Amino acid sequence: MRRYVLTGAPGAGKTTLADALHRRGWLVVSEAATDVIAAEQARGVTEPWCAAAFVDTVARLQRERREVPGPPGSVQIHDRSPLCTLALARYLGRPPGRVLNDEIERVLREGAYQRQVFMVQPLGFVTPTAARRISYRDSLAFADVHEQVYRAHGHELIVLPAAPVRVRVALVEEHLRRLADLPPDEAEGGPDPAYLT
Repeated sequence: MRRYVLTGAPGAGKTTLADALHRRGWLVVSEAATDVIAAEQARGVTEPWCAAAFVDTVARLQRERREVPGPPGSVQIHDRSPLCTLALARYLGRPPGRVLNDEIERVLREGAYQRQVFMVQPLGFVTPTAARRISYRDSLAFADVHEQVYRAHGHELIVLPAAPVRVRVALVEEHLRRLADLPPDEAEGGPDPAYLT
């Protein structure tokens, strides 16, 4: 299984891109941090990212999702990885927990993710959500931390510029066809009207 990561600033359109790729037939693993935040907020915790165990909880869920087997020889697209969680810990000024450290060591040792990582560039604004309470300026600083972390761990960043979703999808698919050596008909899902927006 070949796993490729989408990363970037909060609010850069990464999850919108992941959703569009999923609609086109790609195997997409959703972002763990957003789901951890939503679950905790449903329990009444307004800012779960302030909890000491937050980064370890995210890393644990990332591991669970990564370990779900896919079809042999398949390509998966991961909306973030444990290195994003390390970037989050650094951005928050916290030491990574034991679970996160173990997970980073494991994915690096096993080569769990491909060396090429898709870096989704900011759109020029951030739309706040319950899980995303960050200014545009702070999101840029957070994106810089992501870039530093991935480069420090030997990853090659493939920059996806600010562009309409369909353009970003086409760029990702073009790179995946080349990187994963897939013919065009195997690299694309069926037509989807939402793709054209």
